Amino acid sequence: MAIENAGKAPRSAPAVFASLAMACFVYAAVALLTLHFLRPDYAPASNFISNYAVGRYGWVMTSWFLAMSCGLLMLAAALYTDGLRSVIALLAIFLLVVAAIGLVVSAIYPTDAPGAPSTPTGAIHDMSFLVNVGSLLIATILLSVSFGMHPAWRSYRRTAWILTSLILAGFVIQFLTLHKGMPYGLANRFFVVVLLAWLFALSFRLRAAPRQQAGGKLAADR
Repeated sequence: MAIENAGKAPRSAPAVFASLAMACFVYAAVALLTLHFLRPDYAPASNFISNYAVGRYGWVMTSWFLAMSCGLLMLAAALYTDGLRSVIALLAIFLLVVAAIGLVVSAIYPTDAPGAPSTPTGAIHDMSFLVNVGSLLIATILLSVSFGMHPAWRSYRRTAWILTSLILAGFVIQFLTLHKGMPYGLANRFFVVVLLAWLFALSFRLRAAPRQQAGGKLAADR
C-alpha cells in the first residue's frame, strides 16, 4: 500500500479550499445558464442577470449569489493558506471577502422588477452591486501584481493579467452601454463570464499546484 501511494500528492489545505471554490463556481455557471432557458421572457440584451431574482425561479438567482459568495470565501482561504502573505496579496484577499459579504447582501435584497418603482430593497441591491464589482476589480488587479512577487506564482502571472485585462474590458463595455437602447444586458453577461473564467482558472491553479510540486519533488528524489 505504501508503494502504491508513494507517487500520490497529499491533499493540502489550499487544494481542498480551491476544489470547493471550483464546485461553487461551476454551480454558479450552470445556474446562470439554466436561467436563460427558464426565463425566456427576459431578453438578455436588455436585462441584467440580477433581474432573474425577481419573479418565477427567483430562488435560482438567489442561489447564484450565495454560490458566488461561498466560492469567493473558499478562494480567499485557498490563497491565504497557500502562503500569499504580501501586503498587496492580503489586501486582495480581504477584498474577496468583502465581495463575498456583498453577494450575500445582493441575495437578501433583490433588485427591483424591470419598470417597477424604486424601492429601498432595490437601492440596497444596487449599492451591493457597486461594492461587489469594485472589490472584485481591485482584487483581480492586486492579485495579478502580487503573483510577480511570489516565486511559485510567477509562471501564472501572464495568464492572470490576460484574464484581468478581459475583466477590465468587460467593465468598460458595461459602463459604456448603460444607456437605454444599448445592449447593457449582454455587456453584463460578458463581464460575469470573464470574471467566472478568472476565478475558475485561479482556483484550478491552486488545486493543481500541490500535485505539481509533489511530482517535481518526487522526480528530484529519484
